[in-house]
Amino acid sequence: MVHVLSSRTLLRPTDPERSRAFYGEALGLAVYREFGEGPERGTVYFLGGGFLELSGRSDTPPAPGLQLWLQVADAHAVHEELTAHGVEVVRPPRKEPWGLIEMWIADPDGVRIAIVEVPEDHPLRYRPGT
Repeated sequence: MVHVLSSRTLLRPTDPERSRAFYGEALGLAVYREFGEGPERGTVYFLGGGFLELSGRSDTPPAPGLQLWLQVADAHAVHEELTAHGVEVVRPPRKEPWGLIEMWIADPDGVRIAIVEVPEDHPLRYRPGT
């Protein structure tokens, strides 16, 4: 069995500086660490219990199937914050049939990002015996 100690999603953006501005400034993700030098240096951001690493450069955007899922406490407040920072919202927050409140944005390379709020009464919050 593989005993995973940590994990991260790796993105090779087409324009690293533009992607760092998006994730670090527009989204306001906190930096975990940076490495290397120059425009293609690596930057690793905290993503709750995981990490997002931007490093290197790609001639093409990531595969269209790649999506990020970010859980937040209040999707409507995040919608207001991101809109104020000029982030284009692909779809504003709404309650889905499965009970989660979801909104969608995309990074500069088109990577779709779900911003998800788990309401207090949602089964994901149920903990047997509590």
